[in-house]
Amino acid sequence: MDNVVIIGGGASGIMAALTAAEDKNNNVILLERQQRIGRKLLATGNGRCNLTNTGACAANYHGENPDFAVDTLEAFSPQDTLDFFHELGLMTVEEYGGRVYPLSNSANSVVDVLRFALEQSGVELRCSTVVRELRRKGEGYAVITDNGEIKADKLIVACGGAAGAKLGGVSDGYELLKALGHKRTGLYPSLVQLMTEPEYPRALKGVRADCRLRLMAGDDILAESAGELQFTETGLSGPAAFDISRECAMAGKGPFVSVDFFKDYTEDNILSLLKARAAKLPELPAGDMLTGMLHNRLGRMIVKYAALEQNRPCGSLSEAELEKLSHCCKDFRLKLLGTGGFDAAQVTAGGVKTGGFNPETLESWFMPGLFVCGEVLDVDADCGGFNLQWAWASGRRAGRLGK
Repeated sequence: MDNVVIIGGGASGIMAALTAAEDKNNNVILLERQQRIGRKLLATGNGRCNLTNTGACAANYHGENPDFAVDTLEAFSPQDTLDFFHELGLMTVEEYGGRVYPLSNSANSVVDVLRFALEQSGVELRCSTVVRELRRKGEGYAVITDNGEIKADKLIVACGGAAGAKLGGVSDGYELLKALGHKRTGLYPSLVQLMTEPEYPRALKGVRADCRLRLMAGDDILAESAGELQFTETGLSGPAAFDISRECAMAGKGPFVSVDFFKDYTEDNILSLLKARAAKLPELPAGDMLTGMLHNRLGRMIVKYAALEQNRPCGSLSEAELEKLSHCCKDFRLKLLGTGGFDAAQVTAGGVKTGGFNPETLESWFMPGLFVCGEVLDVDADCGGFNLQWAWASGRRAGRLGK
């Protein structure tokens, strides 16, 4: 019987353990440094657990070699994920954009059915166990923990990434794999708030808008996203901001964020609407020009951004001033100062270089019997359940142990 040791009790590690345990010739040991498994899972989707996305495809995934993930993602699709959880008794619901949540609206439901499955499978779960070192030993590995040494015939590293340190995010996996000869890329926080010049965001704190975001360097578009944006005291949050946060973290100084609050309308469309309002309500204060089109606070802020007096009758605005206001609705610029750090990030962009692993098995090319899965690898994805789909798919593949 083979001793299969899995380091990390997050999404990918749990899936790897359950998969490996399907082979009764495996004695599966799951090690987790926290007091309980799945802590980061409990925080996903604002505590609801966005466990997959039915529209997941290769375009949603990133890294130095994003093609590395394709075979694994195709081998275990979002439908396979849903079938897996439905068999465990979890009921789910699909919401906008293909996002899938537990019907209970609670991430606890996801963790609970996984915990029940682990108990039934015979996996030996050891929580509060910190792995300090990995050594090649004969044809297997020695896993050195605070509680002693564990012999592993097969080893799966599923330690996750550096994001979400308060929930268990660590750099352990990178260091453990480095000792076995695997290198990593640079690491950046992703799916995280954008920090911008605070003048406008501070006054708009809590306001939400459906918009298009562009990360710009001069006239060049570095990244683009669309969806819900939320203003915070120090910048921008929400799915639209998260989706370009990877590129924002790497952008350095100089770029700015352009917000288009009317993504389904042209600038001429907006200008026509503003002219019609000015003609119909000439005494209306300019500060109320966008009432009914945008959140009131946001509308007044755009008028201020366009350098128009709030109390000026809109009938007195020149065509040039209306053109400027319509342009500002489509191109509201905020200087980018950076992003939130790893503590606030949901995902780590970057990780262990994928070139060291077989994409068809996730086994190390030069350390036989060593497998990896999940966020520790240089694979990350957009906001909306795509990262957890990678966790399930890669955990499934690694847990097959090359078979």
